[in-house]
Amino acid sequence: MAKGHRSQIKRERNAQKDTRPSAKLSYARVSVQKACFVLDAIRGKDVKTALGIVTYNPRYASALIKKLLESAIANAENNNQMNPDHLYVAECFANKGPTMKRVKPRAQGRAYRIEKRMSHITIVLDER
Repeated sequence: MAKGHRSQIKRERNAQKDTRPSAKLSYARVSVQKACFVLDAIRGKDVKTALGIVTYNPRYASALIKKLLESAIANAENNNQMNPDHLYVAECFANKGPTMKRVKPRAQGRAYRIEKRMSHITIVLDER
């Protein structure tokens, strides 16, 4: 257990908070593996290059990540007064979300389980 008064614990937790601009998409209907193909392509790139990559990437996840990247850029401009020309993708990752379980009827009365996976995608920007 943490020691100290509740307000002191909250104060310490907020002091450790990351101040870099970010955006998070929860419960995206794409698996972590498929989202990571696109995220690996933009990690470490400046935002203009990253936007170009996700715009012309044929994968389904790239449309979701493009919208998320634009949101992170807008957060950096409006909330942190950062210049979008100096921004780059510092971190981007996808965490596992809940899985919807469905049943597909198969031959001879059998039922196969279909797992529709979800992910939580996060993009963190920083200035160079």
